[in-house]
Amino acid sequence: MVARTLLSRIRPLAARARLFSRTYHSYDHPPPPGPFSSTESSILSASLPHIPSHGFTLTSLSLGAKDAGYIDASTNLFPQGPFALVRYHLMTQRLGLAEKTDSLETAEGAKPMGTGAKVKKLTWERLMGNKEVVHRWQEALALMAQPSNVPTSLKELAALSDEIWFLSGDTSVDTSWYTKRASLSTIYAATELFMTTDKSPDYADTREFLDRRFRDVQIVGGAMGSVGQWVGFTASAGLNVLRSKGVRI
Repeated sequence: MVARTLLSRIRPLAARARLFSRTYHSYDHPPPPGPFSSTESSILSASLPHIPSHGFTLTSLSLGAKDAGYIDASTNLFPQGPFALVRYHLMTQRLGLAEKTDSLETAEGAKPMGTGAKVKKLTWERLMGNKEVVHRWQEALALMAQPSNVPTSLKELAALSDEIWFLSGDTSVDTSWYTKRASLSTIYAATELFMTTDKSPDYADTREFLDRRFRDVQIVGGAMGSVGQWVGFTASAGLNVLRSKGVRI
């Protein structure tokens, strides 16, 4: 299940790279309406605190509806069931990264942080957004891997990568716009999965895993002839590390 989850998220990235079709960020234009109504958002927001205990389940949704002042049947508002909780978590954590940009500023007189360092820091900040639910995250990954949910999951992963590059100050408009986002998506997906097996203090092993993936980009990424080759390299490296940790893949 773990292997299928990882591969279902990263294999299509090369084929879908052209889906990153915009050359500007949504901050430059009015954003489209969000995926959830105000009522749905109220229920989902109230459901989040129940996830650590009850997981990404209808139970969490039902408890959230009750906390928000709605009847249990209000869960019928979510035809995708518990996946709505996953999507809401992904969306709110992604949008919350904008509040982390202050941490990218350096002290007066200090050397400014480069774009690459900012990307790495924001990627880590996003991973830490899963800290409270990481013991339930394989449930979320299983929901994301369901065929009907894969397109939305990949779209959200692409949006996260775009958000991180944008907040880090990336202004590229050439073909690297696509490859940088595809590479970051594979790094994030592999590290997110690794984190679900990490028992080290303060996720030190996950941090080292992430550092190695970024070093791989610097050493190998420039030599790869295509996004497809790079995705395959990153997937293989991620799977090998997970196997070394005892994950049955």
